[in-house]
Amino acid sequence: MGGSRSVQVVAVIAAVVVVAGLVFAYFKRTNNTDSGQSGADGGMRCGTTVCQVVIGKSVGKDLVELLAGTGGGRIRVTGASGPFIFEMTIAESGATVTGDSLECTEAPVSVCLVRGDRDGEVLGEVLVRKDGTWSRVQAAYLASAGYIGLHDVNEDGTADIVAAQLACDGKCRNAFVQVFSAIGPDLGCTAAAQERNQLPGWPAPVPKMSQLRPCATN
Repeated sequence: MGGSRSVQVVAVIAAVVVVAGLVFAYFKRTNNTDSGQSGADGGMRCGTTVCQVVIGKSVGKDLVELLAGTGGGRIRVTGASGPFIFEMTIAESGATVTGDSLECTEAPVSVCLVRGDRDGEVLGEVLVRKDGTWSRVQAAYLASAGYIGLHDVNEDGTADIVAAQLACDGKCRNAFVQVFSAIGPDLGCTAAAQERNQLPGWPAPVPKMSQLRPCATN
């Protein structure tokens, strides 16, 4: 009987140690910190291969991650807003996703831009978080002059999508800046410059509202 009780005591102590270790590990986790480390995610497939985590960024209490594979990708959101998973349309369209492919701004309406290079152009797609829910704004954006980024051009507290475009359907060196709103009508375009490096703020062009006018239509 004494030996049996000793075994029981040892088992209880071992269980307590295990539980304490798990609790300690839980509270020692990093809290949605940005991550540039790659790693496999065996639970999902991106295209024809297992998803690889490319980059993650914190947006408040949420973590937005880009996962990529051969011929496809996903955007995963975890955290206080709940789990969301979106297909990454730019990866399916052939854009290359890297550690520089994710840009996010936190605000009452938070915005995340996913971008990737494809044959000298930049493709982009945008997610917004409003009232605790993430959704996709538009299937894809195209920046034919090689730049797309986020900036609050109209100063309404929500980031806008700023894209550099080649004029003349890409048949000349002239370039202009096109500004899209993440939550409303597009804001407009700048006048064309002779070279893209003459755009305001190049290589990260940031026009003012006074420099925008309705975009020309073909």
